[in-house]
Amino acid sequence: MNSQTLSPSMIRKLGLDALYKALGPVDMARFLQQMGTGVGDYTKERATWLKDLNLKMVIDEIKEKRKKEDIGPNS
Repeated sequence: MNSQTLSPSMIRKLGLDALYKALGPVDMARFLQQMGTGVGDYTKERATWLKDLNLKMVIDEIKEKRKKEDIGPNS
């Protein structure tokens, strides 16, 4: 494949071809059924979910999760 930018239709065709090759027609159809467009406005909903979150809270949660992983049964 060359380094030119592919059109959206060509990306879709190549992607479907790859799915067909990897999964076969039945599992490709099953996979595509899972990839619905969804409903709602993700950007607005995300802003609502994250409105009380700040960078310090995210960092503290990451540190806490890492700490818990280090204390696991195989440590």
